[in-house]
Amino acid sequence: MTTIAEQLAAFAHRLKFEDLPPEVVHEVKRRLIDSIGCGIGAFDSEPARIAREVGRSVQSRFPATVLGTSLTTSPDLAAFANGTMIRYFDYNDTYLSKEPAHPSDNIAAALAVAHQADGFGGKNLITSIVVGYEIQCRLCDAAALRTHGWDHVTYGALSSVLVAAKLMGLSENQMVHALGLAGVPNVALRQTRVGELSMWKGCAFANAARNGIFAADLARHGMTGPSPLFEGERGFFKQLTGPFELPPLGDKGQPLKIMETYIKYYPAEYHAQSAIEAALLLRPRIRPRDILAIGVRTFDVAVEIIGRDPEKWNPRSRETADHSLPYLIAVSFMDGELGLEQFTDTRISDPNLQCLIQKVTVTADPDLSREYPESMPNEVEVRTIAGETHTLKVSYPKGHPKRPLSDQELENKFIALTEPKLPSKQIRRLLDLLWKLDSSTRLDDLFLLWRIPDHSKGRAR
Repeated sequence: MTTIAEQLAAFAHRLKFEDLPPEVVHEVKRRLIDSIGCGIGAFDSEPARIAREVGRSVQSRFPATVLGTSLTTSPDLAAFANGTMIRYFDYNDTYLSKEPAHPSDNIAAALAVAHQADGFGGKNLITSIVVGYEIQCRLCDAAALRTHGWDHVTYGALSSVLVAAKLMGLSENQMVHALGLAGVPNVALRQTRVGELSMWKGCAFANAARNGIFAADLARHGMTGPSPLFEGERGFFKQLTGPFELPPLGDKGQPLKIMETYIKYYPAEYHAQSAIEAALLLRPRIRPRDILAIGVRTFDVAVEIIGRDPEKWNPRSRETADHSLPYLIAVSFMDGELGLEQFTDTRISDPNLQCLIQKVTVTADPDLSREYPESMPNEVEVRTIAGETHTLKVSYPKGHPKRPLSDQELENKFIALTEPKLPSKQIRRLLDLLWKLDSSTRLDDLFLLWRIPDHSKGRAR
């Protein structure tokens, strides 16, 4: 019997750029634009600074460049730094199934290993990213982790190791060993995403990518890994998920999962996206001071992740605020917008906003739960002091595959994130390069164009 690790390795090994439909290639470019924009935008965040400082202490025979800088470090530490930046704003893309995920987190591993990839070109980078999306999303379709107390980045170690292995040119057998070397040591606790959230919320997958690259490198040098990873006596099935069958992987006529993932329109946890939209659409009818109560009817997964813990009604960090349905709804009504400026320490601690948060209730609705994950339904009801009631339901938020962002809207998001850091001409050149990535035989220009100028020294960082 073919093991699941063997199935995953076979897919990663056989997939070629020539197998990818044009719409998939185009979607990878969109996800790179989205992810690099998120990363550059988050350059000044404290977790990003810490990750760069750790990377600065290491030099490598196979150096990789850190996003926004000319700094090079080992590929695994570059992936950690870049992944931390891409994830910090909770603005990069999402996939929701039995297990939720942020599949663009795999891009950090791809960018780090692309420096040493055979051929060093855009087509290899694109193909490896498709591998990462496909592996992570199919595993999310197969079995939940969070219901057993484990974090979704556990699957990320498996997808990112195959991203790295694909770019390193590992054999199919080496990929099987790499999966064992990544999967067995990197089971992550769900404690990362409950209660008051720490900086680690945005670093957890970056760490999985770091460990995935390390595992792939070990396998490349001949290290063998524990097996069978899933079916073994103390493997995934027994310890983490229970038995499952892997859904068909997206080649040989099967659609690829990247086309089913969601780009975010608001910098917040994805289950809240349609609730935020409903609140902002209701906002012109209602003055915040006239609000008596706000009720959010949602699906059970949203309650579990962003609408249950007491800390969601008293967030003290950005990480908790962007994972708090009460906060997101209250600040949307208070400010009439939901952007990065809604997550500063000053905004989070505002007493008037804190008072409005206490007026928000969140309840799971069985009918809405049945609609998930096909749709992301949220219904917001506002009662005013004057006795009026305003209600609006949104099922498919902007950026969902059924309401996708246009290329221009995606560029607008990229520009808004990067214009505080990069000159307009550099932004345009970077966008042009990313749209033409499949024609690039080398990626040097990409690593040059994402550098943020250091105006204090008159040169790039």
